This record gives sequence, C-alpha cells and structure tokens, in this order.
Amino acid sequence: MNNHFIVIAEAGDFIGEQKLIAQHLCGEMRDNQWYMADGTVWDIIVTGVGAINVMHSLRDVPRDAKLINIGYAGSANYGIGSAVCVTEVRLNHPCVSYPEPELLLQVLPAECMQKAEEVIESVCYSNTDFVLQSNYRDCVFDMELAYIAAMGFENLCSIKIVSDNLSLHTYREVAAGVDQA
Repeated sequence: MNNHFIVIAEAGDFIGEQKLIAQHLCGEMRDNQWYMADGTVWDIIVTGVGAINVMHSLRDVPRDAKLINIGYAGSANYGIGSAVCVTEVRLNHPCVSYPEPELLLQVLPAECMQKAEEVIESVCYSNTDFVLQSNYRDCVFDMELAYIAAMGFENLCSIKIVSDNLSLHTYREVAAGVDQA
C-alpha cells in the first residue's frame, strides 16, 4: 500500500487545486498519481472543504504516512500567486485566546518544488469560514490545514498558494484560472 499522499480540498475543473500540483511540485501526473523525480509515487486525496470533510476523508490514512497538503489560501498582505511553505498552523480565533497545542509542520524539501527560492515560510490560520478581514499580517488563511495537522500525521508538509487578499470574489476568479483578478 502506498504511504505517500498529496492532499487537496477541491479537484474540480472550474474551481480546484489539482492544477497547483503541476504548477508548483516537481514531477508529473500519470493515472491520477503524482510521480516525483526520485521515483516516489503520491496518491491524490481530495478531502472536500472544511473540518468535517477533512476528518472524514483522512480518518483511515496511517498517521505515519507522508502527506503534502497543497491548496489555495488568502492573505492580508502577501501577493496573489505567492507560494507559502507553512511551518506552523493554528486555528483562527482572533476574538478569544485559549491554550492549544503547537502544530508544527515539516518543510517540503527544495528539490520537490519548482521554484523553491521564491517560497515564503509562514504561519497558516485555519478557519471554519472564508476570512474576509483580519488584522493578522505575514500569514495565510485556509479552511483545512489545522484539522489535518491535529489528526496527528507525523510527516506533514504544506504549500499554500495565495489566491486572494481576503476577497471571496478574487478567490473564485483565481481558483477558476483567471490570469488577472
């Protein structure tokens, strides 16, 4: 059984993240699997958006599996199209403070990425809904990564591509493949 998985939220042709794999990772897609240059074969798992879909989709994946999460994220100040290597993930709850475990991620090796020199290392905040405003800077916002990390995967890396500056409209345009928002 394969123990390498690329995890995306949406694979659809109109709005989807599967196209990000070929745009940012080294290798090639064959028969709905990703083949890295080193010969490693990665199965693609499409979770769906949000916490419940993530937990349902990944519940049977072994915790020692290697996972790469790649997907879109918003940011208050990073440029649209920026690639972000997530080093830590937290829940987004700006109105209250409570203790949570530290959820640190592994850094995806540079040889796995097409333009590793252009990647920003940053924190990701996961939210239960689309983030339309925030005072947080130098970070990205998504709706899945904290839930993936909280499930206890030992080998988790994540690359987020900034799709918008906290605008649902811009996200939809970028995710659908529009060159200019």
